[in-house]
Amino acid sequence: MSESRPVLKLHPGQGRRLRAGAPWAYSNEVVPQRLAPGSLVRLEGDGGLRFGVAMYNPHSLIAVRLLDRDPDAAIDTDWFRARLRDAIALRARVCDSKFHRLVHAEADYLPGLIVDRYDDVAVVQANVAGMDRLLDTLRDALLAELPLRAIVARNDSGARRLEGLDEAISVLHGGPGGAVVTEAGVRFPVDLLAGQKTGWFFDQRGNRDRVAALAAGASVLDVFCHTGGFGLRCAAAGAASVRLVDSSAPALAQAEAAAALNPGGAVVTTSRGDAFDIMAAHAAAGDRFDIVICDPPAFARTRKDADAGLRAYGRMARLAAALVAPGGFLFVASCSHHAPLDTWAGRIADGLQRARRPGRILATTGAGPDHPVHPALPETAYLKAQLIQLL
Repeated sequence: MSESRPVLKLHPGQGRRLRAGAPWAYSNEVVPQRLAPGSLVRLEGDGGLRFGVAMYNPHSLIAVRLLDRDPDAAIDTDWFRARLRDAIALRARVCDSKFHRLVHAEADYLPGLIVDRYDDVAVVQANVAGMDRLLDTLRDALLAELPLRAIVARNDSGARRLEGLDEAISVLHGGPGGAVVTEAGVRFPVDLLAGQKTGWFFDQRGNRDRVAALAAGASVLDVFCHTGGFGLRCAAAGAASVRLVDSSAPALAQAEAAAALNPGGAVVTTSRGDAFDIMAAHAAAGDRFDIVICDPPAFARTRKDADAGLRAYGRMARLAAALVAPGGFLFVASCSHHAPLDTWAGRIADGLQRARRPGRILATTGAGPDHPVHPALPETAYLKAQLIQLL
């Protein structure tokens, strides 16, 4: 019962961010208690101010994550169903298919939880201890709200280590099976158990649309291609040739399988190796492409990696710019939330300058609307991208 939840107190004078709408409290803001990670607590501040019911992890820097402003709210299947109905309704308005991010953590008022939908399959990722403890309840709510044949838990993210959680992959419902993402008519087979993150990068959907719209008749180089999302969208849009580059053999194998599923007029080839080395080799050979795409994994995964990561983005831009034909297009992206947009964009501009390639920015973008941002957590807008024409 909610009445039995322990009361967790903020230190005197703390709670300014919470009062301003933030859903977090840090470990130095609360009076610590010896409770199991993920315990539900009633969070209170000065003068008995009640902030609501929250998940508490005494071993995490972000110690408190609010679930509901009502301190007596029952966090049960019905509660999850209400949150999911809201998320489902939003995606029905902003997405044109049943392939999208269904739950984006705090922005969908389900802190620390990711749910990606592949039509009749859901892939969940519980990145905090409280959500990990509530996975069975979440499973039941998902099955009550959606006609799902399978639910897969991809609880193998590095974020779980910060919460003291084990990393594991499991099937919560149905068989492991597989999924095929359909995007703008292009089909991509997805490995839900062994692929990166939750299997597909839904956040780049709008950017893939934007780049593919330029691809008719173009030669395309897709660097850090993973399973070929950008390059194969360009192929389907009428590109003359597409070269896919990645260091991962399994990712390239999936890209080749996707290319076979979507036969067309483009010549699709793959190169496995270090992206920087391959770009340098193309430059040395005098190769030029009408479109060059660089969507790398995070170069700055932690705050201490930020400086080195930003230098890597600048180097990437310099090498990629040298490969763009005059009048062609460069698309660059970063999923490093430790690389702020203004600083990152400055390094990209520096890379273009060092390559002696003038240009103009056509779009500065982020993730699509199925990845909303909590208004009190602007730092969670992790994805940043630019589409640039080089002259």
